[in-house]
Amino acid sequence: MADSAGEMLERLLETVRRLRGPDGCSWDRKQTVMTLRPFLLEEAYEVADAAERGDPEMLGAELGDLLLHVVMSAVICEEDGAFRMEDVIRGTVDKLVRRHPHVFATGEKLTPGEVERQWESIKVAEKAGREESFFGSLPSGMPALHTAWRLQQRASEVGFDWPDAAGAREKILEELEELEDALRAGGRGSAEDELGDVLFSIVNHCRLMGFEPEAALRRSNRKFVDRFTRMEAALKSAGIPLETATLDQMEAAWQEAKSAEPRD
Repeated sequence: MADSAGEMLERLLETVRRLRGPDGCSWDRKQTVMTLRPFLLEEAYEVADAAERGDPEMLGAELGDLLLHVVMSAVICEEDGAFRMEDVIRGTVDKLVRRHPHVFATGEKLTPGEVERQWESIKVAEKAGREESFFGSLPSGMPALHTAWRLQQRASEVGFDWPDAAGAREKILEELEELEDALRAGGRGSAEDELGDVLFSIVNHCRLMGFEPEAALRRSNRKFVDRFTRMEAALKSAGIPLETATLDQMEAAWQEAKSAEPRD
């Protein structure tokens, strides 16, 4: 009979504890929550990448790597006497039950949007009495693109939002005009500010169209890499090194690579 998830989690915990022990691994022993932070973030991005690729095997492996970092950080905190892995799991289970009363208490049927609003309402009630700004729950270390998306989501929960995507699209055009004015005026700092406003407005438009901007940009990044790689291969097959190719040669090979792509 296969081991249960709980048994395997306990085995993972014991493995990490041994690695952190006196006879364990020198690299693992010297790690702290802060030194592991960049690796944890990297693993989270690799999970997102695997999910976007739709590769179950890759996704399973990357989730395992992310789980390892969660467990490692929990074991380090356990050693410091802060909390144990059991406390982390218990707190998460309690939070899920508490913030899903429609499932675990009332049996009320809610739409996904109503569930989100209920979650945030309960979250605010739980933090009553604490000094925290409206956006205080958003971590400051998130990438700027994702932060913009979450800021706009939160603002929309209290009605500070465009009625539809058309308004956000008009705002992009307005911000582009302000960017042109700043460029004509020659103020570099002002131009940077206006360019930031353009990006923020594009994120808002993306959100109102129902797209996650991070996922949309990651898709465009991958498309660019794929096209560039095919362009490089086409130039190489024509005996033209990428480093010496002219812009016209690269553009022709780029258009060829683009035209060979399957259409959605």
